[in-house]
Amino acid sequence: MSRIARAALVAVLVLGCGGAVQTAPPRPAGTTRIDLQRHDLSVPGREVLQALVTLAPGASFPRHKHPGEEIIYVTRGTLEYEVAGKWVTVKAGEVLFVPYGVVHAARNPGKEPAAELATYVLEKGKPLTEFAK
Repeated sequence: MSRIARAALVAVLVLGCGGAVQTAPPRPAGTTRIDLQRHDLSVPGREVLQALVTLAPGASFPRHKHPGEEIIYVTRGTLEYEVAGKWVTVKAGEVLFVPYGVVHAARNPGKEPAAELATYVLEKGKPLTEFAK
């Protein structure tokens, strides 16, 4: 059983059949995120999440923001990021910092898959992603 299916089953068991189960919107086609680790920090109310994010050729992730900082290390290929309305190209082996709450987007302009190691320093208990309107 997938982690998402397991979470949905737990929600139904806890809330009952009449409970409203809210789910996050599906990931955009051609994108994947594998959570590697998540830990509380020594700073009260903060946590860190590290994830491997992959974008297929031509795939993109829409404008969004996080309740904390994002530190990006591109591990494969080339990714383009829109950060606060300005585009920047980041190649494998390069890094990018996205400040707390800054709206940003990503896309893979290449013909090969591209990937990033994303490290988020977050306010604990808030959703990771809020899509921009």
